[in-house]
Amino acid sequence: MHFCTNVFQHPTIMITPKITVSPTINAPVAQVWDSWTDPAHIVQWYFASPDWHAPRATNDLRVGGSFLTRMEAKDSSMGFEFEGIYAEVQPYSLIVYRIIDGREVRVAFEVTGSKTVVTETFEPENEHPVALQEQGWQAILNSFQQYVEAN
Repeated sequence: MHFCTNVFQHPTIMITPKITVSPTINAPVAQVWDSWTDPAHIVQWYFASPDWHAPRATNDLRVGGSFLTRMEAKDSSMGFEFEGIYAEVQPYSLIVYRIIDGREVRVAFEVTGSKTVVTETFEPENEHPVALQEQGWQAILNSFQQYVEAN
């Protein structure tokens, strides 16, 4: 939610729609959950393109616990840390967290037969176009899907 002032100088609320990305993964929910939450797995898939990598990850998966994943270009030209605090954890079902900048992210795990649908919904930031953010988060999920299905 963002605040702005209209021409009459009265504050108005601008609601930014949330973004949802979602793959269906050909793997049981226990495998999907473990790959999503275990730092040994996270470093294998948490990047949007092959020229990036995740050299380290930590994860304290409990309400009030924190996580951090370091993402870097393989050529060391740039990098950043993605971190947040867990607000809700329902094993094999739902993870809700706040990114360090305050935006909320919900990750739902839904069993459909022998497959698992992972649905990630997040509040976009204001620096990059919404379409670019959606593509980036979907690319990370595509990397996740490829990793899980190959293991």
